[in-house]
Amino acid sequence: MDITRLTDAARAASRTLAVTRREVKDAALHAMADALLAHEADLLTANDADVAVARDADDWLVDRLSLTPKRVAGMAEGLRSLARLGDPVGDVVRGWTNPNGVQIRQVRVPFGVVGIIYEARPNVTADAAGICLKSGNAVLLSGSRSAESSNLAIVAALREGLAASGLSPDAVQLLPAGREASAALMAARGRVDVLVPRGGAGLIAAVVEGSKVPVIETGTGNCHLYVDASADLDMARDILVNAKTQRPSVCNAVETLLVHSAVADEALPVLLAAMKESGVTVHGDEAFCAASSDVVPAGPDEYDGEYLSLDLAARVVDDLDAALAHIRDHTTGHSETIITRDLASAERFTAEVDAAVVLVNASSRFTDGGEFGFGAEIGISTQKLHARGPMALPEMTSTKYVVMGTGQTRA
Repeated sequence: MDITRLTDAARAASRTLAVTRREVKDAALHAMADALLAHEADLLTANDADVAVARDADDWLVDRLSLTPKRVAGMAEGLRSLARLGDPVGDVVRGWTNPNGVQIRQVRVPFGVVGIIYEARPNVTADAAGICLKSGNAVLLSGSRSAESSNLAIVAALREGLAASGLSPDAVQLLPAGREASAALMAARGRVDVLVPRGGAGLIAAVVEGSKVPVIETGTGNCHLYVDASADLDMARDILVNAKTQRPSVCNAVETLLVHSAVADEALPVLLAAMKESGVTVHGDEAFCAASSDVVPAGPDEYDGEYLSLDLAARVVDDLDAALAHIRDHTTGHSETIITRDLASAERFTAEVDAAVVLVNASSRFTDGGEFGFGAEIGISTQKLHARGPMALPEMTSTKYVVMGTGQTRA
């Protein structure tokens, strides 16, 4: 693999994209969406080959890997949604005029060349390509071997759409699957402007620790749902079922349930019945085990990670302070939820929980670029730099200052 040739082609495409008008980029997004739908049969056939190889893998991996007609349609709609959004390039973040008449503006500009290193999730291929294109960036995609056939078919369709719209297909390139390509991308400082890893904790740590290219860090989701003493239990049940079971293999699914002791006697039977009906295995503390023989005793490390399956860690806590302490000790900083009718509890929770997204009386499945109205997302950042939470168009830009004078000189 010639990483220099690929990055040079991406750099050339990025220079054109940086000054491409919005209407041209939007037309390209629609053409890319059209190409995905036109090649749906090819995409599904390629995906079938990937899924067949992964059949013995964990259920969560197979789910993340699988494409369906509905998911292909969703990828296409994601691209069209991006076309309906405003163009971040050129937006004025702030501006002012100094006493000497010099005007200063901070404006959004593309990064240039963005690298994405990701596992499974072939839908990420289309989302990342669309967001990078709309924000004026070329993208180098480094997917996993598990999704290689799917990614090849998707990128072929996307590049066909780009060519049909008059833009360079080199704006979207897929690197050969495997560690060699990822390592080359991580070493391409000066040729790649920023890297975004998206996947499990191991992949993210490897990129953050090993990359010479600046990294925007995404994170895993040990997401908590806390049922407060004043919670509406019907609401708590419905939100828990949705947050745990609607798609358990993704990072915004709830992994740990916390229940206030004052409402535990009433809440546990309701919540445990809902989990049993949904096929969820609850791994609980003594209080949960005492409430049902279906509960499995939670091991010492089960409050610290992602199940990515129909499993749920659970614990009764003394009060809101104990819930906050538990979350503080175990959170990955992704999405944390409180169910409460008490405004003071909600305000404390939102103020004191340190996470990218804090939710009150709503499912953590809303932590998503599409659900936020961003069209799509590159990933969900749990770091505290310029990007935090679902990352979409603005997060794929940097800024520069434009200074306008009329001949002023510094004294």
